[in-house]
Amino acid sequence: LEGVVMELADCALPLLAGVLPTANPEEAFKDVAAAFLVGAMPRKEGMERKDLLAANVRIFKEQGQAMDKVARKDVKVLVVGNPANTNALICSKYAPSIPKENFTAMTRLDQNRAQSQLAAKLGVPVKDVKNVVIWGNHSSTQFPDASNAVVSIGGALKSVPEAINDEEYLKSAFVTTVQKRGAAVIAARKMSSALSAAKAASDHMRDWFLGVEDRYVSMGVISDGSYGVPADVVFSFPVTISNG
Repeated sequence: LEGVVMELADCALPLLAGVLPTANPEEAFKDVAAAFLVGAMPRKEGMERKDLLAANVRIFKEQGQAMDKVARKDVKVLVVGNPANTNALICSKYAPSIPKENFTAMTRLDQNRAQSQLAAKLGVPVKDVKNVVIWGNHSSTQFPDASNAVVSIGGALKSVPEAINDEEYLKSAFVTTVQKRGAAVIAARKMSSALSAAKAASDHMRDWFLGVEDRYVSMGVISDGSYGVPADVVFSFPVTISNG
């Protein structure tokens, strides 16, 4: 961990007050307000996220127990390590004193990928596309949904399906490209996504703390039965956020 600490220091980050390098979960989670759980077995070429489950159950059980004991009860927990949906549920089960609504799984990377694909198709900056939705699991079974997405073209908002005017693309190539993007990255660089995943985690937590105004974003949350999804499973929905 010393090398990581050195790199953080060398970034001269203006908002970084200090770093506590530790392998002790109770030290790491003591009084934290936000927890990014990235410490999972990495996915390698040819592996599906389900292949990671056995190795990661122990990790997220231990982290859940530690947070239950020492973290703030309003801690915001983002699980990045795959299989993220399952790991978030495991972590929540072992932290019963923390509201289950405070445990989320990251599907923001999938949303960002979908948003980027649509922007490229439309020839606009990615910031001009919003309200793309990821439904389901952070895996190849997810469903990227552009049906309610909008794009700003020439200063006017237009629905993405209308602007693209290619229903077959939105139902086939768009969906499969986003579903398989993680595997494509691994095939290209022989490692899982790194910078894009870190950016997505930052986006997720920033919006959770600061709100999303007139947008909605995708998060894996513990279902309350909405949209016909069984209760108490971690599922990616479109969410709005205000007041933290």
